[in-house]
Amino acid sequence: MNPSVCRNGRPEVHRELYFAEVQRRLKDVDQRIEDMDRCGIDISILSLTQPGIEGVTNARQAVEMARKMNDHVANKLVARHPKRLKAFACVPLQDPEAAAQELEMAVSQLGCVGALINGYSNVGDENTAQYLDEPQVKPFWDRVSALKVPVYLHPRNPLPNQRRIYDGYAGLIGASWGFGVETATHSVRLMLSGLFDRYPGLTVILGHLGEGLTFTLPRLDHRLRHLKAVSHGPHKLPPTEYFRRNFYVTTSGVFRTQALINALLELGSDRILFSVDYPYETMQEISSWFDSCSIGEIDRAKIGDANARRLFRL
Repeated sequence: MNPSVCRNGRPEVHRELYFAEVQRRLKDVDQRIEDMDRCGIDISILSLTQPGIEGVTNARQAVEMARKMNDHVANKLVARHPKRLKAFACVPLQDPEAAAQELEMAVSQLGCVGALINGYSNVGDENTAQYLDEPQVKPFWDRVSALKVPVYLHPRNPLPNQRRIYDGYAGLIGASWGFGVETATHSVRLMLSGLFDRYPGLTVILGHLGEGLTFTLPRLDHRLRHLKAVSHGPHKLPPTEYFRRNFYVTTSGVFRTQALINALLELGSDRILFSVDYPYETMQEISSWFDSCSIGEIDRAKIGDANARRLFRL
């Protein structure tokens, strides 16, 4: 549903109708399959939308909910269309040991193709964040490395007590702007922390063509070379090198050929995945754009099919 064509002109009504339709499509996997058929999409990977398990402030409850959600997506949703649907596991990083165990169970027993993490995890209250580069998360990364599965770092809203810059501009907090700022900064933390030196085989996936990092990382590389006396993490390589070696980006929610070409120039076509961001975006809009955008057919085949089959072992 396009809220701009609703008869009632009030923005809050448009927004309510839009999200009501999103909620319906989130739960209706049969509708998803129909939309996939219309747009020539063979396989979709399901995940728990933000804030997800990461927003549960009680660690015990997060562990219980993650298990229930993974069981539900595998046995109630994917099982309806096992050749067309796969799933990312949700993991309770409020307890990193339990997150490691849940990931192994979800991958080995439920067939999940990796984990999706909605940014930072709340621990104790909504204004306390645990980021993925922090030392206590090590047991989880140990297991990810052993399982050789990717981790999708999905955006979520910035912490409530860190939104002063958005005062008066509430529409910027989420997907339109704040998502990208939050997730790009979280990704840079991972790069500078030495995580990819300790685990050189790790793979992290970012949506929205890399949350702006294809444009901004070269500038970060340049400035860090001039800040040798200032602490910026124990990393051994420039951030751009980790980006090219350890990250994939998806086209989710981005219909801009110029941005895709920039990502191709920075990362190469082996590191980009076609994705829709359904149900927040329509499959028809991004599929039509991708099928006709001005890139080579070999690159289109990699981005649209071959890279995902290789990465997710489809």
